[in-house]
Amino acid sequence: MDDAYKRVSVRTLVEFILREGDIVSGAAGVKDAEVMQEGARIHRYLQKKEGPDYSAEVFLSHEEKIIYEECPVLIKVEGRADGIIDNDNGIIIHEIKSMYSDVTKLKEAYNIHQAQAKCYAAIYCLQNNIEEIIIRMTYCQIETMLINEFDYRYASDEIIEWFRNLLYEYAKWLVWEHEWVQKRNKSIKEMKFPFDYREGQFELVKNVYLSILRKKNLFLQAPTGVGKTISTVFPAVTGMGQEIVSKIFYLTAKTITRTVAEDTFKLLIDNGVRLKVATITAKEKICVLDKPNCNPESCERAKGHYDRVNEAIYDMLVNEERISRDTIEDYAKKYMVCPFEMCLDVTMWCDVIICDYNYVFDPVVHLKRYFGEGQKDDYVFLVDESHNLVDRARSMYSARIDKGLVMDIRALVKTYDKKLYKALDGLNSSLLNYKRQCEEFMLVESIGDVVLKIMRVLTCYDDFLQETLPKLHDFGNTDDVMKLYFELRFFLAVHDLLDDKYRIYADYGDRGEFGITLNCMDPSTNLKEYLKKGRSAIFFSATLLPVRYYIEQLGGDEEDYAVYAESSFKSEQQLVMIATDVSSRYSRRGEEEYRKIAEYINAFVKAKKGNYIVFYPSYKMMMDVYEYVDTKNNMKDNTKSYTKSNKNNNEENAEDNMLDADTTDNLEGKCAYVLQQPGMNEEEREEFLRLFKEENDATLVGMCVMGGIFGEGIDLRDDMLIGAVIVGTGLPMVGNERELYRNYYDEVCGSGFEYAYLYPGMNKVLQAAGRVIRTDTDKGCILLLDERFANNQYRALFPREWSNLKYVKKDNMANYVDEFWKKTE
Repeated sequence: MDDAYKRVSVRTLVEFILREGDIVSGAAGVKDAEVMQEGARIHRYLQKKEGPDYSAEVFLSHEEKIIYEECPVLIKVEGRADGIIDNDNGIIIHEIKSMYSDVTKLKEAYNIHQAQAKCYAAIYCLQNNIEEIIIRMTYCQIETMLINEFDYRYASDEIIEWFRNLLYEYAKWLVWEHEWVQKRNKSIKEMKFPFDYREGQFELVKNVYLSILRKKNLFLQAPTGVGKTISTVFPAVTGMGQEIVSKIFYLTAKTITRTVAEDTFKLLIDNGVRLKVATITAKEKICVLDKPNCNPESCERAKGHYDRVNEAIYDMLVNEERISRDTIEDYAKKYMVCPFEMCLDVTMWCDVIICDYNYVFDPVVHLKRYFGEGQKDDYVFLVDESHNLVDRARSMYSARIDKGLVMDIRALVKTYDKKLYKALDGLNSSLLNYKRQCEEFMLVESIGDVVLKIMRVLTCYDDFLQETLPKLHDFGNTDDVMKLYFELRFFLAVHDLLDDKYRIYADYGDRGEFGITLNCMDPSTNLKEYLKKGRSAIFFSATLLPVRYYIEQLGGDEEDYAVYAESSFKSEQQLVMIATDVSSRYSRRGEEEYRKIAEYINAFVKAKKGNYIVFYPSYKMMMDVYEYVDTKNNMKDNTKSYTKSNKNNNEENAEDNMLDADTTDNLEGKCAYVLQQPGMNEEEREEFLRLFKEENDATLVGMCVMGGIFGEGIDLRDDMLIGAVIVGTGLPMVGNERELYRNYYDEVCGSGFEYAYLYPGMNKVLQAAGRVIRTDTDKGCILLLDERFANNQYRALFPREWSNLKYVKKDNMANYVDEFWKKTE
């Protein structure tokens, strides 16, 4: 067996092995105190002030073989010291840290910062014949540029011994990792595709593998049923076994697709493949408290977390392969540590990470241990349902500051902190100037004055959170105080990203509250920065049309690949119809059109007993049409709908409003309706879907909203769903922000309507239609209710599988449906 070998950065080494003590959230935490964006500027400023004896940004590297329990490990430690001073006082290793808070109040340097400088000092001593060395820690306050410095002198032998002990502690983990990788790679080389290849599936697997091999991105339009999850996972795992892939990130937008990914990796593991697969669960869901509060005073898990967490992680790695939410919770309870923080740490040693998009692409939430500045590795990103990433990315890279929240916090801190109050008052005054100019919606060229006021606020904020707030036992709304703090920090971070793909606007928001928004019009540039940190990205979805639009928006380029996977379904398995005598246009909405839509629905679901879903553009239209459903042949009067229990509904009433899973039994020849409600929780969603049983005695019609929780991601196979009616083209509502997109893309490429309305709308339509045919044995009907679907502009976005679609009217639609079911039976 080859010797273990590992390259590790000084920062990673120190922060993993030497961390200790409590979790402290917010501004009081050391990590939150460091500000990377401003830090780079301050580094350059302080380095330029030094004299000719100063060398800035000195790269240091050292390899050393450590014997851990008779196993040799070659460790290469590297990093960049902020500066090295060589003068009459000796050799000084200089480490600079920038902070918003008052650095003059520091009594000594943070241990973790000292440790980084000590590593650089040890490497320098190993490479140069000197007897002693000095480390200098310089802390700089961002706004005032005030400095606080600490010098520490070490004998060369002393600091080298300390460094080697640190490497020995790290070697324990590297020995485990090396042995694991040997087992993993051997199992992958013996891996077989777990199914018989469907038609065209081998080509799909090959295309994914070649994209990874050639370090390209792939945009994959993959209809339901082609097996896109295993077809992307299998070649990525193959690449890992060949050591061209260092880690796989499986990225999803929804919990249900996360479960599909977990099941796929479980299938490989059950077939003998050795993989460490970890799923990251959101902090709010996995926290042991009702509401996360990561401080030792509020959570016993936070107290001493870092003293215990490495032992917990090692125990888990030695004994577990599928590291699910339940696994994390069990080990976190055993060692009394924070499950969320432990989960993030354990991913460092895992082969596969299943997580939400934001852990890779979000400028604040992204996993800095993988995607920090200057970091890059042979990561593969498998981006599932990637059509969702466009809007998610626009949101990730946009920021807003609301004047009302600034005023609320100003009033809250007035009697506790005059400096913070004054700073917030200044920010509020700047926002008020914009408000006076804005009647409804206003584009803004520059907000440099607001940014300067925010920086001033944050300086005072850090002092308040660290010095004042911990001493206040009668303080009011801490949640809103922290909310504004993080919103201001994020606003500054996004402001640093501004380029010609941004627009700044002022408006009064959905609730009439004035604010300023930094709006990302095109997320491609920002996404590219994160994609460059990996080897290859595979974007796949059943609705990635038009593919050129998604390549542009998701950071692709002309050298990337695009593939349309052929469907494994036969055209005879589904009937797609366009009704050409009905419309959902706002100008046509009214009793006459609602009756016509209801008549279509009645005739459609009457043709064959089974389960159906009708998708609407809004809740309002759903209820408007529902009023005209024919009660003669249906159970409309007995219909029950889901309602989310709230402060006005006690538990008993909530249960009365639930349609029981057995309600549709013993109702031969009848039709029951169940309606989606706003704000349904996870349990209510699952209960809603359980109604769609294959053997219901009555026809069941679900009324849902297009683009909502049931509009994509749900998997109702075989007779669990045999038809879908889609009311309208799904176009987003006209609004100021949507019109901003339209105008922007008219200027950029002359396709404002398409980018702002048509493509997002049709994606909702195609996703809703995709609920019907889920397996190669499914059969079903799709009815598109809007005359606009017959226009070439819309038809150009239809998938190839819809080539045999029918144009129908109210008086002949039922005949097509009857004929289809007779043929299939």
